[in-house]
Order: sequence, then C-alpha cells, then structure tokens
Amino acid sequence: QVRLVESGGGVVQAGGSLRLSCAASGRAFSIYAMGWFRRAPGKEREFVATISWSGSATNYADSVKGRFTISRNNPRNTVYLQMNNLKPEDTAVYYCALKPGSDAPTSDTRYNNWGQGTQVTVSS
Repeated sequence: QVRLVESGGGVVQAGGSLRLSCAASGRAFSIYAMGWFRRAPGKEREFVATISWSGSATNYADSVKGRFTISRNNPRNTVYLQMNNLKPEDTAVYYCALKPGSDAPTSDTRYNNWGQGTQVTVSS
C-alpha cells in the first residue's frame, strides 16, 4: 500500500503564495504519475494539476494556469505544488494522488492512491 502525506497548507491572504508538498512511501512503483486535486466546500473534487513520471508532461486546470506550478523530485518520492497569486476561490482541501505508469491523466478516477488532504484557506 502506498502512503501519501501532504503538507504546506494554511491560511494566506489573497495575492499570497503557498507551497504544498506530498511525500510518497510504502509500496514502491517503478514508474508513477502524480497529481493534485481539490475539493471546495459544497463542491465536487476537481482536477488542479498532474505531472508525468519524467516531469516532461504537466497538465493544469484553466483556473490555475499561470499561477500554479507542479514539480516532482523522484529520488525523494515527492511532488510539489507552488501556488502564487492565490485567490479566495482557491480555498479548498487539496489532495495528492498517485497512479502507476508514466502518463498523467486529469481525471481523478484514474488515480488509486490518495492522501488525506491539506486545507488551504485564502482570505480576501
């Protein structure tokens, strides 16, 4: 079983920045893609960003393009989400996800390993 632990959430004012981290441990996959998804109060979970095993392919939701950057450090089994120019509508619980294989789809149904989530609150 893979264990994913997110960190870096918190409260920030609009226009501020946060950096989320997600460390994977446990069962080892030789190649895996990772992603970030979020769930705002009263809404469904939605795609934020995903990254392929090599890091050469990334995907972003239109709402975060130009503001968020996903990256990964494979020797550390860690994925990051740098969030800049945060907006109140970014307020949500952010979840890290992992799937075996190199491709990084944007559908959460393709990911079968999930973290517990970290709260991000952006005040106006």
